[in-house]
Amino acid sequence: MVTKQVPREKIPWYPTVDNKKCDGCRECLAFCPNSVYEWEEKDNKAKVTKPYGCVVGCNSCEKLCKPGAITFPEMEEIQKIIQKLREA
Repeated sequence: MVTKQVPREKIPWYPTVDNKKCDGCRECLAFCPNSVYEWEEKDNKAKVTKPYGCVVGCNSCEKLCKPGAITFPEMEEIQKIIQKLREA
């Protein structure tokens, strides 16, 4: 997806972790080359700490997450937001 002329920080594309579903496998941490996640020792769960490091359109970690703890916004909504930002 091309996000030309739109600052990354204005695009709300990043993962959300459902702590109730996260089983602490750390697959997301091992997979993400942009270090979007960090390990939270207190809860033994992954936590999104660098949301804007996530590549817009990438949702590979969601697919890797066996318990289904990781979700992303709907791409159609993100595309609408990007379009509006380009028109502004």
